[in-house]
Amino acid sequence: MKPQRVKLDPIARRLGRWTDAEALHTLIADNLADGHLLPRHRDELAIHASRFTVAIHRGRVIGCAELVPLSPTRAELRSLAVDATFRGRGVGSDLVADVQQRAQAAGFDELCLMTHAPLYFGQLGFSIVPHQAIPEKVATDCVRCPKLGSCGQLAMVLTLEAAFARSERAVDTSIHGARRLVLIPVHAA
Repeated sequence: MKPQRVKLDPIARRLGRWTDAEALHTLIADNLADGHLLPRHRDELAIHASRFTVAIHRGRVIGCAELVPLSPTRAELRSLAVDATFRGRGVGSDLVADVQQRAQAAGFDELCLMTHAPLYFGQLGFSIVPHQAIPEKVATDCVRCPKLGSCGQLAMVLTLEAAFARSERAVDTSIHGARRLVLIPVHAA
């Protein structure tokens, strides 16, 4: 049976709160059947709720996406889920765009993800890379996964403009219109 479409009232997006943990857990659990997400524990979601962007419709969480720092230069987009009745309305791509903006603002150079939907993320600018190209992800999650080597997920990355944004901040023009170089520490990867 095809999910019934809901008349679209405005959808708000905001950062997650610990009080969203139950709704996040339900949304992620509802999307597990597709085989595209890994299960998450309620306690973990409550602890990390502020890393999520949530989409809200009529006071209810109808979508989520998490921004997970992996290294000083790379973050992961994970747990992207949208309520079935709201799919095909741009909610997921809006959540991805929000996570991308947050990652860029935080100074990350790259956003990565693991997915069974490379065409979807390819349309959003991500490129397929070998799993070895994101060793932080493999070392933190993949090695503990029971589906290691057989999950069928593809690794994808999106290069952010964070490096350019940092270089723009390095030039301060506030003093008499003169350009002055401000040194910003660079962390080796």
